Formats: sequence, C-alpha cells, structure tokens
Amino acid sequence: MHSDQKLIEDRVSRALRERLRREIHIPAVPLEIEVWHVDGGLIDGEHGEPVAPAEALAQVYQPTALGESWGPAWATSWFRLRAEIPAELQDHPLEAIFNLGFGDIDPGFHAEGMVYLPDGTVLKGLNPKNQWIPVDARTASGGRFEVYVEAAANPRIAGPDGYLPTFIGDKLTSSREPLYRLSRADINRFDAELWELCQDLETLNELSRELAESDARRFRILRAIERSLDAIDLQDVHRTAAAARAELREVLASPASASAHRIAAIGHAHIDSAWLWPLRETVRKVGRTTANVVNLMDQYPDFLFAMSQAQQLAWLKDHRPDVFDRVREYVRQGRFIPVGGMWVESDTNMPGSEAMARQFLYGKRFFLEEFGVETEEAWLPDTFGYSASLPQIVKAAGIKWFLTQKISWNTVNKFPHHTFDWEGIDGSRVFTHFPSVDTYSSDLSGGQLAHAARNFQEKGAASMSLAPFGWGDGGGGPTREMLARVSRNADLEGAPKLSMQRPADFFRAAEAEYPDRPVWAGELYLEFHRGTFTTQAKNKQGNRRSEHLLHEAELWSATAAVRLGTAYPYADLERIWKEVLLLQFHDILPGTSIAWVHREAAERYAVLAAELAAIIAEAQQALVGAGDTEIRFNAAPHRRSGVPAFGALAAGEVAAVEPVGRTVLSRLAESSEDGDGWLLENDRLRVVVGADGLFESVYDVRQNREVLAGPGNLFQLHPDFPNDWDAWDVDSFYRNTAVDLTAADSIEQVDAETLLIKRSFGDSTLEELVSLRSGAGQVDLKVSVDWHEKEKFLKLSFPLDVQAERSSAEIQFGHVHRPTHANTSWDAAKFEICAHRWVQVEEPGYGVAVVNSATYGHDVSSSARSSAAAAAGTTVRLSVLRAPRFPDPGTDQGRHVFDYALVPGASVVDAVAAGYAINLPERVLHGAQGVGPLLAVDHDAVVIASVKLAEDRSGDLVARIYEAGGGRAAATLRADFEYLEVQETDLLERPIQPKALRGTADGVRLELRPFQLLTLRFRMS
Repeated sequence: MHSDQKLIEDRVSRALRERLRREIHIPAVPLEIEVWHVDGGLIDGEHGEPVAPAEALAQVYQPTALGESWGPAWATSWFRLRAEIPAELQDHPLEAIFNLGFGDIDPGFHAEGMVYLPDGTVLKGLNPKNQWIPVDARTASGGRFEVYVEAAANPRIAGPDGYLPTFIGDKLTSSREPLYRLSRADINRFDAELWELCQDLETLNELSRELAESDARRFRILRAIERSLDAIDLQDVHRTAAAARAELREVLASPASASAHRIAAIGHAHIDSAWLWPLRETVRKVGRTTANVVNLMDQYPDFLFAMSQAQQLAWLKDHRPDVFDRVREYVRQGRFIPVGGMWVESDTNMPGSEAMARQFLYGKRFFLEEFGVETEEAWLPDTFGYSASLPQIVKAAGIKWFLTQKISWNTVNKFPHHTFDWEGIDGSRVFTHFPSVDTYSSDLSGGQLAHAARNFQEKGAASMSLAPFGWGDGGGGPTREMLARVSRNADLEGAPKLSMQRPADFFRAAEAEYPDRPVWAGELYLEFHRGTFTTQAKNKQGNRRSEHLLHEAELWSATAAVRLGTAYPYADLERIWKEVLLLQFHDILPGTSIAWVHREAAERYAVLAAELAAIIAEAQQALVGAGDTEIRFNAAPHRRSGVPAFGALAAGEVAAVEPVGRTVLSRLAESSEDGDGWLLENDRLRVVVGADGLFESVYDVRQNREVLAGPGNLFQLHPDFPNDWDAWDVDSFYRNTAVDLTAADSIEQVDAETLLIKRSFGDSTLEELVSLRSGAGQVDLKVSVDWHEKEKFLKLSFPLDVQAERSSAEIQFGHVHRPTHANTSWDAAKFEICAHRWVQVEEPGYGVAVVNSATYGHDVSSSARSSAAAAAGTTVRLSVLRAPRFPDPGTDQGRHVFDYALVPGASVVDAVAAGYAINLPERVLHGAQGVGPLLAVDHDAVVIASVKLAEDRSGDLVARIYEAGGGRAAATLRADFEYLEVQETDLLERPIQPKALRGTADGVRLELRPFQLLTLRFRMS
C-alpha cells in the first residue's frame, strides 16, 4: 500500500481548522451591545477598581458596536448584551458568543471577562478558549436574552517577539490607547453532534501522530479518519456529522493494553497570585476560573477539580460569595478538592523558618475551618526549587505527600525520578511525585499523554502518574473539550489509560504500588531561575524585615500578656502574617512580576513595618513601665552585649557584665601601592584597609592567623544578559567578564570605630561604612548603593584563607551543605546558591562566616578559580544587586542599603547567632525596670525560633525550637512563668506523641536529633 498518512493527517487538520470547528456555532441573532467604561477608561478614578456588580449594573450604558475599541491597559469596561430570541429558535440548543478581541493565545494573558446575570449573580468567565455564554432559563426569560460582562483590559505583557522590556506593566506608565476591538457578539445554534465529532477526530488524530509508523494501530485510525472525512459533506456538515461519527466508533472502542501507563487526571488551574498582572486582578481571575469550574461540575457529574492556595479561596469568599457557596457545596460532595495546605504557593528558598511554618498553619487552618478538610499533600507545581527543610516542615504540618513538576525545567541534569521519597536535613521523608506530563496546565492532548507515558522514569517498578489539567498561570481552568478527552482516553488502544482521580487517591495508590522507591536526600535545586535570589532587592529586604518584626511583635506581646495580662493582638498579627505570606508568592518574592506588583509590595511592606513597630513599642513600654532608665532589649535567641535572649536589661547592668576591648582606628603610611591605608584594631581582630578601600588583611588575633587569601571587600560588576527570562535567570557565562571596583573616590574616618568609603562607577555610586566595634569579633559593613545600571550584576567578594570542600548555608530550621568545587555536572550547576542570614566555610579547626540583613544570592567557590585570590582558599561572594529589564524595566533602580558582617573564627553555631543578631538589632527604650525572658535554654545549638500565644486564643504559650548545629543536643528549657503542662504539638498546635520531650522535672528536658524541629505548647492556668 502506498504511504498516505501525511495526506490524511493534513486533511483532517485542515477540515477541523477551517470547516468543522467553525460550524459548531451557527449565527442566528446579533446581540445588542451597550457599554459603560469605568471612569471613562481611567485607572483608579472615582469608582476605583474593581467595581462591585451592583454599582456597575446601575450605571447608564451607551450603545456600541462590533469593531469599536475599548480598554486602555488595566482599565475595565462593562458591556450589556441583549437580544430578542425568535420563537422558532427557542427549542434549539443556543449559546451566545462574545469575543472581546481575543487573540489566539492562552487564556489569562490578555483580555478576560466575567459574565453576570441581571441580578448581579456570577454566571461564568470568558477567555480565548471559552467564549460562549449559555442561553437558557438563567439568561433568557420570555424570549429576551440579557447578561452583563465585566471586561478587563489586561495587556499582553509578553508580545509576539517574546519577553521584551515594556512599560505597560504598571498602570502609572502604561499607554492610554485602547488595546482591544469587539469582534463577535451573537446568539448561535449549538450543534452538539458536530462538537462531538470534532472531539472524536481530534483525539484520534493526536493519538495517531504519536504512534510508530510500524504500528498497525496507527493505520487503522488513519483509515477510519479517512472514511469519516469521506462521509461528511463539508458544505453540509450539520446533516452529515452523525454519519461521520459512526465511522469512528470502532477505533474509539478498541481498549488499551493491559500494561498501558495509567494517568490520574485532576482538573486544576494553577493561578499565579500575581505575575504579569497585579494582585487586584488575581482576585478577579480566581472568580472567573472557579465560576467556570462549578458550572462544569453542574454539567459533568464525574468532573473533579483540585485547588490550592487558601488565600485565593479567601478572596473568593470575600469578593464572590455566591460562587464560594457553590464551591463549598462541591467540596462537601468531594468533587471540588482543596489541596496543598499553604496560604499561597510560596517560594521555598527565601521565606524564613517561621514563615514557612505559617504558610502551612494558616493554609491548613483555612481549609479546616471553611470546609472541614484536612489537606494531606504539599502542592507546589511551579515554585523555583525546594528547600531541604521542606520534608520536615510538611511532616510537622500533618502532610504525607509532596507534588511538583518544576524540576523538569533543569537545564543541565535531568532529574532521575518521577516517584520517590524525598529526605530532608533532619532525616524526615515525604512521598513525592513529579508528574511525567511535565506541565501543571495540561490540556490532555494526545502529544502530552504520550509524553507522560514515554517520559515516566519508574517503568517496570511503578505504572502511574498524575496529570493536572486546565489552563493555568493566568487562570481559566479546565474546559469541556478537556473533559471530552478524559472520556475518550479512558480505555483507548495506543494511549495511556486516563481516569479522573482525587489527588489523595492517586498518592495512596502510587505509594502502595512502589514500596521500594528510591530516596533523594537534600534540596531539590532548580538548575534555572537562579537570579530570583537577588532580583527586586527592596522586596527581599521588606520580606526579611517583616519576618523579624513579626518575631519581635509576637515575642514582646506574648511576654507582656503572660507577665502583665495585657491584651495580645491576635487579629492584627494574623492579618499581617497573611499579607507577608501572600507577598512570598513565587512570582512576588523572587522578583519576577511586573512593576505594579513590586511597587505595591514595597508600599505594603512599609505600612506593615510601621504597624509592627507600633505593636512592638506598645508591648515593650508596658513591660518596662514609666521611667528614665535606658533599657536595652534583645529579641535574638542568643545572649549578646550582656542582655539575655528574649530579655531586657538596664544599660548600667549591661556595662557591669560585659567588659569590652576598645577599638583603635589609625592611619597607616604607605600601606599599599595606592598610598596611605587604615588600621582598625581591637583585642580580637586587626583589619588593614588599603587606600583603594579593599581589605588587605583581616587578622584573627586570638587564633593568630590571617583570614583573607586575597583582597577582600571587593565589589565586582558583571554583565547580566541571560539567554532568556531576564528577571529569573543568571547564566553561568556572566562570570566570564568582571570589572573589579578598585578605585575609591575617598576614604574618611567617621568615628573612633568606623571608616566611610565612597566609590563611583557607571551611573551609580556606592558608600560603605566599615566598622570594627569595641570588643567585637566581626567586621561590620553598611553598604549604600545608588544604583542606576542596566543589565549588570553587582557582587561583593571575600577570598578567605580557608580550605573548604563545601559551604554551609542557612535555610529554614537548619543549614545545607553545598560543594565549593565543580567535580560533577550537578556540582557545577549550583554556581549560584541561596542562603538566609549566613554562609559559613571551614577547614578542621577554623571557620569564617559572612552574615547579611537581606541578601539571599551567593556563590562560594575554590579561590584557585578566582582572580581576586592570591592563594588557594575559598571565595564567598554575595549577590548585591541586579538590573534586569523584563518584566519590570526599572528593576532595582535607586537607593539601597545592606548590612553585612565578616565573622572570622566562626563555627556554624556562631554563624547562627551572628545571623540572628544582624537581623534583630537591639532596641533601646526608657523605663523603670528590665524584663526577664519567659523561656531560656542551656544549649547554644538549641534555638528558640519563636515565642507566641496559641492561635486558638486560649492564652496558651507556644514556642518553636530547633537544633541548629546539625548534631544531637540534650538541653533543658526553663520557663519563668506558671503553667499546667507542656505538650509537643504539630505546626497547627495540636498535641502529638512526644518525640523530643523527655521530662519536665527541673525544667523541660529535651533531646533533639540533628536539625529537629519542635513545637511546644504550654497550657496556662
């Protein structure tokens, strides 16, 4: 037989594209269109955005027509659609089509609409793949059709040429020119039989293209498609569609192989809580998507849908209560399934320890309180890498399973598993699955299903994977076409077996099927998007500062409540926590959203900081009372400057217990080739600063050794133009070119302990305060940069005379080790790493730490590869600033202030203490007396991370504790207050079987394993 498969494939593709799909809707009656442009198309005018339906429906609407333009970027227009339906049409299936000017792109990335009934009730969402409106008893009464459409003129940020710089990403800088033109508005007869034929042909056409040319099944399908196309008259498709379908029944009924891969399909709509749209718009995206979901559930009894992110359902409850009520009912039926247990799908690299705990605490509490559902899976399909602390955190939240697919984006090494146990730094393991379909927004096409089966790496040991399907990122969710693919691929020869399943049912079955699964230990490092550790520095500072202010606010408010009986600000703290958690979403904190998002985030961080400062001040003042004595507060979990952890002392008492060696600052003649330098010296360190502002020497007096292996305090400027994804990525080739900033404009003495170094480069200036405080064992740096570079990467380098094969970097409730070498491709791929408050390197007997107040990106490498190094050792570099131009062309322009410290002779435990200290500076108030800490622990590696009152408002005290050194620790925790009993709990503060609690005689006895996380609840009288 002559080969004609391409002929048939091209034939069916054209028939579907140019004839069959276009005839599903038969125009019958044009719609009358009227419009009200909110505030005349302005943004945030008199009415604000978004406008409530009741207000919008009451406005005066003006006639408009097809072809009319609407929608400056980010504006909203409300359209009223009306039509008289002739009697002869009223017994036919009818649907209205309203095209706002949709392009042929994925939903969620430009114009969208929400359809309302005349009484303001939500009906459904409109997007490029879902333009139809039902004409039924809800929308047509007495032959009169009427609906309203809230149309959002969301601009297309990424244009046809890709991700290019644009100012359209902020309402303050976008054009006022209309973006869209109305292109279709009519009532149509809906040909259901023709729609079904299209689904049959698409399913078979996509399947045949995935089969081998040697596979007889492929040719049976092609022959059936050919007969079907012969049976249909393209000039009269409505009359002949049934005959064409009949030719396909046999090949559609042929069952799948018994060994076919099994795919659990679950409806989903991953909605970015902000990205190429602002938070305001996400509220509406959630409403549009969930309205479509519950409508599909009305029509398809077997349809299941999973939704994560409690914040988004909270928005739905507040802004679309009618849709939320329908969601609640389908949750009760087990069809609308809350998953994930987090407040948002946050970044997991940068949020602090307590913040990650609160993501699960507030997320799971919402699902429990609103729906009575205990979520058991962590659901993070799109986050940019996963902290090695997560297994322990999710287990402590009562979660059994973990899902993501983002690691499939690795650019160097293909991850070796799809189903496995993931082991965290404390040894906790969580059953983990990566969908082999390699997307969280599948459309269940034949190509995607075939890829899922081919790609699955556990063949022979396991046989099932999960496929979340539905338009995502910008929302939209599943469509009826996707549900048609589920039914047709349920048992279809040549395809994997596809069935709708609840995620929990899939996880239970997959876990039982694969008892001897492999184990992956440590972080799930994404070999991509490494620039997210640095981009949008101000928001990273806002996050770090908010986390520590919340720590202080809870600590001092709890202390005041227990000591004095003052009111604890439960509601304010929960509200602030939830906003901070929202801003940790994986396109906000990483810095990958449009300018509007980051501008708004910076504004909100400033407001939250002021609120928290007021809470802290009120609690502290209540604790110390009225008086003139200077009182110093220490909110860090380690004693410093004589003040106990979580306590406060009068300045006189501090001086009495904490003698210090005075710092001497002096000039050095001809200390370097460039001229005079400076010497800062105390009883612990001797620091030589050259005339160029570089550290020529940092000498550890007590250990009698040099700390540096080359010039330290060296700022380096790199070009930064990655191959793609500007705000997201730094590519390894940036290191090929560097400009060392060795020219100092001036160096001057500020006080007896501090130098001021000024530099200028490009269009930017840099001022740096270098301090060696009396008695201090560290060099403090306050760096102020007025940054006006574009597509540049600023690093701060410290070549250290320490021979270290690995670095230690703080993550949540512990630290992780990473290689300083590039022995393997896995090692080399980690050329940019994330750390929280500190990075530390050491050789046996000696370590050095670099701590920071708000920097996350670092690189640590053997100094043999560094031009800054004069000798072998280890170079630690901090990533200070970037300047990508997409999606925010003004990224990081302006002034920034960073605090750093170089800590010679630091063990990991020393680094932990120094990291807390730089992020929790002492506070000084005037009052009558000091404050004794509520809790104290007698082991340096056992850290009390947070002290608060219980979320149930019982007045019980809750403390979060962890082992920070990476070893076992036996400690006594002493409580300086009366309580009835102490319980070990999960993150939701519910009692669990004790794992670390060993007794309460003479204090609370604890035995902690390496990095073990512990939550204790003190039942109060």
